[in-house]
Amino acid sequence: MKIVIIEDEKPAARLLSRKLEKLNFPVSTMLHSVEESIKWFSENQQPDLIFLDIQLSDGLSFEIFEKIDIKSAIIFTTAYDEYALKAFKLNSIDYLLKPIDPKELEQALAKFRERIENKQFDLNWVKDIFLSNKKIYKERFSIKIGQQLKIVNTSEIECIFSENKGTYLYTLENRNYLLDLSLEQLETELNPKYFFRVSRKFIINLNAIQEIQIYSNSRLKIILNSFKNEEIIVSRERVSDFKNWLG
Repeated sequence: MKIVIIEDEKPAARLLSRKLEKLNFPVSTMLHSVEESIKWFSENQQPDLIFLDIQLSDGLSFEIFEKIDIKSAIIFTTAYDEYALKAFKLNSIDYLLKPIDPKELEQALAKFRERIENKQFDLNWVKDIFLSNKKIYKERFSIKIGQQLKIVNTSEIECIFSENKGTYLYTLENRNYLLDLSLEQLETELNPKYFFRVSRKFIINLNAIQEIQIYSNSRLKIILNSFKNEEIIVSRERVSDFKNWLG
């Protein structure tokens, strides 16, 4: 049996792969973006089963199916606990919420075994569910620490910043965590109701703002509850949008 994981967070993909191997479902390939997946499916025979993350770093995974006629069975994996996901169960489409529970993984594989011969997923229907509702935003991150994964909810984030070509997440616990994504990618994945990119270097959480000060050259200085590593300045060209964002 050939299994492919499509997941943009590499630590999460590796963790899922290890879980599957323990259940005697070895993974043959891991893909991490829409672009990479389209290229791979164009050059390789389709697998029996795909574990598919819905939102990848370069777009919704449904974009893959606009280019490739996928015949494989699919188990969705997602960090987005939206009400639309309830419809998956009602329509016999399997999905797993991150972090993936081992028992739920086993149950999903059991369903796959039962339906392997004749199960057909209506991918267009699933796509319409997501595109017809409000945009889905990231609710949590899975971060590799040694041999473990730590789950950080977006509500626990004070800010995200770039430093030395890396992207770091800073939490309420005064901890930094390295991310695989760039600020540009995160800017589109985080809910703009709570997160705003104040400069080329910083994205901040509205709920973490302690104080806003008038700064030189018509700029603003942001004081967060815990983050004191360096000054956070709203760039002059973003001040107007920032004030609108604040309401």
